[in-house]
Amino acid sequence: MKSFFEKPKPTLSFEIFPPKGEGKLNTIFETIDALASLTPDLISVTYGAAGTSREYTAEIASKIQNSYSIPAVAHLTCVGSTKEQMRETLSDIKAKNIKNILALRGDLSEETQLSDFHYASDLIKFIKEEHYDFKIFAGCYPEKHTEALTPNDDLINLKKKTDCGVDVLISQLFFDNDLFYKFRDNAISIGINTPIEAGIMPITSGKQIERIVSLCGASLPLKVQNLIKTYSHNSMAMKEAGIAYATAQIIDLLANGVEGIHLYTMNRPEIAKRIAENLRGILYSLRIKRGEK
Repeated sequence: MKSFFEKPKPTLSFEIFPPKGEGKLNTIFETIDALASLTPDLISVTYGAAGTSREYTAEIASKIQNSYSIPAVAHLTCVGSTKEQMRETLSDIKAKNIKNILALRGDLSEETQLSDFHYASDLIKFIKEEHYDFKIFAGCYPEKHTEALTPNDDLINLKKKTDCGVDVLISQLFFDNDLFYKFRDNAISIGINTPIEAGIMPITSGKQIERIVSLCGASLPLKVQNLIKTYSHNSMAMKEAGIAYATAQIIDLLANGVEGIHLYTMNRPEIAKRIAENLRGILYSLRIKRGEK
């Protein structure tokens, strides 16, 4: 099995999340079965709601890596953990033959007790200093992190994070490609040379996407607001419009040299399948153009 880093570019990867409750764990493998048929270059596994389900994240990522022979990345948050706890977690992930980690700080709340790790960069430095051989993925924000004062401050912090040893950046979702291009250009201008995967979330529910953007700080351009206003009364129409918008967004990104597309599937493989089928010929032609198959 080729690692993600040996895959032809541009890549297409998917993100899934663990279901709530152990009894529903089998449902995620039905989702993986469907996604695996699309031959993704990588599948990432996030935590459940509010940072729960860490053990399920590792279990699912291990299954993807070892049973499906698809490169997997396990999300890992560090806030509130001690170094000893993190050693145990990293050792468990390594024992499960997981090769890739998405290093994250994690959500802060009034109950959060800061310990040995305050930022994702602390986790990345720790992994490198402890000589683990994981490939490190990290997040980035085309419209800045919600806690950053300005986009420039956010870029400076991103540079500090990538300098700790990040192999690939995966962006937060966005709906205006021009914002991504501006962010990418600004990142390069300050010496961030880490490959950036574009995170794309298809709009399949107006209420859902409005809730998500309120949490992550992404903006909804007028054309997206009009799309939601026009089609959200009908779930089928909204799904079709969302697939069409995401496909057009991705085609433009690929035409402008993006390293890869990371699709936030929301555990809906039928949506991912439609988009992957729309892109199949385009991705193949771009890989051929780069001398890869």
